[in-house]
Order: sequence, then C-alpha cells, then structure tokens
Amino acid sequence: MDKIIVEVGSTCIKVDKFDGNNIERLEGKTIQFKKHYHEDKKLRESDVEELIKSINNLKTISSQIYVCGTSIFRSLNEKERKEFLSKFKNETGYDFTIISQEKENELTTYGATRFVNNKVCVFIGGGGSTEITIYDKEIKESVNTKIGVIDVMQEFPDLAEDIAISDLKTVKTYIQKRLKLPKEKADILILTGGGHEKVARISGMKYEENTLYQDIAAPIMMDIETRESETERYYKSISLDEIRSRVKDPEWWYATRAMSAFVLVVAEAIEAKYIIPTDIAMAYGILNSESEYENKII
Repeated sequence: MDKIIVEVGSTCIKVDKFDGNNIERLEGKTIQFKKHYHEDKKLRESDVEELIKSINNLKTISSQIYVCGTSIFRSLNEKERKEFLSKFKNETGYDFTIISQEKENELTTYGATRFVNNKVCVFIGGGGSTEITIYDKEIKESVNTKIGVIDVMQEFPDLAEDIAISDLKTVKTYIQKRLKLPKEKADILILTGGGHEKVARISGMKYEENTLYQDIAAPIMMDIETRESETERYYKSISLDEIRSRVKDPEWWYATRAMSAFVLVVAEAIEAKYIIPTDIAMAYGILNSESEYENKII
C-alpha cells in the first residue's frame, strides 16, 4: 500500500506519496500558521481545523500516513503542545510528531544527497527556521537559525506585491545580519524544503539540465551568475500577480521573493558556483531511515 508522508511547516503542508519505488509530490496546502500565531499569540483554531481536514482527506489515498511538524510547532509551550497534539490525535487517529531543527536538517540532507559524490551545501528554507549543512560523504558542518521567510515578510511585506518595492540588496543585508552561516565552502548549493524547482519552472527563471549528478528529484540547475541575475529580475520585473493568476495555489507564492534572497545570502557565504533548486523535503530522509519511523507510519 502507498505511504503518505506529511510535513507541516510554518506556512506549507508538503504531502509526498511513496509507492514502494518512487516518491510523488501531491498537492499540498498553504496555511499561515506562523503569521497567524504572531497575530493571535496562539495557534489559530481555524488553521488547526483546516490541517485536520486536510489529513482526513488523505485517507482516501492511503491509511498509512505519517505526519510531522517543524518550525512554529517547536515553539509551542507545554500546554499549547499538549492540547494541539491531543486534538490532532483524537480527530485524525494519527500522531503528530514534532521534529527538532537538528533532525530536520539531518533527514533532509541525507535525502538530498542520496546520489551526490561531491562536497555540497544543503539549504533547508522554511517559514520560521533555516537549516544549512555542509556535506562531504557525511555531514561536516551544520548551522540552524530560528528565522525564516515569514520573519522577513513581516519586515518587507511589499515582497508579496506584484512587483517588489524593497530592493534585493536591502533584503539580503537584513538576512545576513540574522542568519547563521557555515564556515566551510562548497561549489554546489542544493536547495530543499521550499518548492525551489517549482518556483524556477513556473516563474520563468532561466535554468538548465543538472549535469553535476543524476537524481530524478533534482533535474535542473543554474550557475551562480544566472541565479543572481534571475533573482534581480524576480524582484524588479517578474509579475507575481500574473503567476498567481495561473496557478492553483496563489497564496503559496507569498514569500517566494524572501526565499530567493535567503538563497543568495547562503550561496555567497559558501562561494557556490552552481545552484540546484529542488522540491525535496524530509520525506526522502524519513523513508531512507524507515526503521526509525516504521512504527509511526501506521
């Protein structure tokens, strides 16, 4: 039977289906957990209900569902956490596993580097946290920061407008002052956790076939010069309104300009020459470490 891995972040619900051979990304959902938590000082009840409804809808695909949460769910106090976990279990029948930042980093890194032989940097961008790893046959260095794209959007809300008003350099400077960065360098930066391939393909950014390594989940790449110029174009001349008018998930695009600034900050810090935008999330690492999770995928 197919297995469903659901990763719930500060903004996005990522849903991956595993048929025993391949992982397929299913249509997820955008729920502004972190944004609304800042506004309400607690999880918004309607957000929790929407999450529960989404999980229950997945039962038509498979009864084997593993649900995990990151970012904002780590910040819940003991009372909030207990109430949320109890409600979720009672109304879905499944446990909700809160993954530590360190474990998220590890699982995503191992999933993204399954077919990589070179030294690489893996960037995991999220709504409320960022994880960065230098990998060379094993994890050499990891840095985690409790800052994500929603934090940047609160400072630069215009990034969600049709054309950004804030310039890319200003946004990058804001991130650089707050983001922990690795000391080691790597020629290749693999982007995970945030629909990076999706952004590249749908926005019209320039890219080419990934010739650095073979992975069906990492089919495209771009050199750093192309990425820099295309990010400038994404701020100055690519219309978000036009993109939102032709996609099924217009709300998802809210923080994509903020995420693109994070990418350049990390790329410049590690002196990257190539960038691999992927849609890889924790599912790949979870399935590769299934013995640890098999009792939770019920």
